[in-house]
Amino acid sequence: MATPQLTKNQTLVMDALSHSEGPMSAYTILDKLRDHGFRAPLQVYRALDKLLEYGLVHRLESLNAFVACSCPHDHEHDHGVTAFTICEGCGQVTEFHDEAIEQRLSTLTRAQNFKTEKTTIEIRGHCQSCA
Repeated sequence: MATPQLTKNQTLVMDALSHSEGPMSAYTILDKLRDHGFRAPLQVYRALDKLLEYGLVHRLESLNAFVACSCPHDHEHDHGVTAFTICEGCGQVTEFHDEAIEQRLSTLTRAQNFKTEKTTIEIRGHCQSCA
């Protein structure tokens, strides 16, 4: 899949997430983009839904927030298992992928005859600076 052509709203939301110091809730994004014509949460959620579909952003379930994908800008990759470390002190979020974890989880789900659609691991704790 080639990089999709983004709408104006999708581009604005993507830029806000890309330049953010950390995860952002939809309402934080809305507040940042009010000067760009955003008036309702639905505008943000529609843009986020498409950006999620394109694999350009991730939703952190435990924070109910979003981050830009930190993978290289080759969005032809299959995210497989996406993992995040989330610092409870400073809020830093780091995305990583580990082939061994992905293979092990794949083996476990196949043994259960379970077809996964999305796997996200969120590891909460403290980064080196906050520990």
